[in-house]
Amino acid sequence: MKNTLKILCLALAAILCLALTGCQKEEAKPAVTEAPAAAPAEEAKTELTLTIAHIGPQTGGAAVYGLATYRGAQIAADEITAADNGIKVVLLNEDDTHDAEKAVNAYNSVMEKGAQMIVGTTTTAPCIAVGAKAYEERVFMLTPSASSTDVTADKDNVYQLCFTDPNQGSASAAVIKERNLGTKIAVIYNNADAYSTGIYQTFVDKAAELGLEIVSTTTFTDETTDYSVQVADAQNKGADLVFLPIYYTPASQILIAANSIGYAPAFFGVDGMDGILTLEGFDTKLAEGVMLLTPFVADAKDDLTVKFVTKYQELYNEVPNQFAADAYDCVYALTEAARNAGVQSGDKAEAVCDKMIKAMQELKITGLTGTMSWSANGEVDKVPTAMVIKDGAYVGLDN
Repeated sequence: MKNTLKILCLALAAILCLALTGCQKEEAKPAVTEAPAAAPAEEAKTELTLTIAHIGPQTGGAAVYGLATYRGAQIAADEITAADNGIKVVLLNEDDTHDAEKAVNAYNSVMEKGAQMIVGTTTTAPCIAVGAKAYEERVFMLTPSASSTDVTADKDNVYQLCFTDPNQGSASAAVIKERNLGTKIAVIYNNADAYSTGIYQTFVDKAAELGLEIVSTTTFTDETTDYSVQVADAQNKGADLVFLPIYYTPASQILIAANSIGYAPAFFGVDGMDGILTLEGFDTKLAEGVMLLTPFVADAKDDLTVKFVTKYQELYNEVPNQFAADAYDCVYALTEAARNAGVQSGDKAEAVCDKMIKAMQELKITGLTGTMSWSANGEVDKVPTAMVIKDGAYVGLDN
């Protein structure tokens, strides 16, 4: 019996041992572990935040210009911010309706919001008014398209990215002469507008120098609605080219008046006519063959232009004009100059102004509208381009 109990005890012990050993082996299996979570990506650091204001007409008769400059400026600001180069551009925007008094109010508004510098204003008369105040308060301005010499006169802090009126007038005469576009020239200009008058005066001087014959000179004012007299004078005096140093709205009315009497000379304009293809209610067929001087041609094939035009069309469903391109270049030029000048986030406009003046005179930058540098009087140095309206689109004159 003892032997039987002994055997049973030994058997139970063996079974218990095997059970324990099995448990130990099970516990010894390596645990399945998850891969460690990736460390969160470090957020890009913004080393410089620039607050730039845009002022231009986004309602009213000149809205085509101001909407274009705002859109071009915003695309540039977004690109610079997204480039992860340590710079963020905050773009403030105000509508001045192409009115000098409202433009000054818009200036006051953006300065209260902390603007460090200004892209603007878009058109000449408001820019002259705002520039006078910005000069007193030491705020740096770079206008994309206000081209009168009065914009920068006696103001060391107001610069232009567009061609000046004298340059447009003389360059237009040179293109007409070099390409033999007309032998008898008529000129129709706005004698109440500094932009139009300035271009007209230098055109006449250059035309005389080059031997161009001007057979008709007529004028109008901002209140003019009937252009039949001006058009008839050009026709009666045998003009085979009409030079229009004016904005697109009166230009459209002149084209309508010419068409109504069967008068079909060549028409040559300046950058203020850019936008005529988007003028509501205007038959763009009447603009077929119209030539104008501009720093930007949307059908250019360089990578920068293609990228900009593609983006603009995606956002706004239209081809950008040169005003949009000018403002785009303005934001890039201001950003580069500010970085070179050591401008800091939160610097007051007055502290930034003199730094920007010096940096702009040392800057050379290539943009949509050419390779640009600036003189001490704020005037830009770049090469103009002539284009023509063909099949309802702007194309290079040589295309």
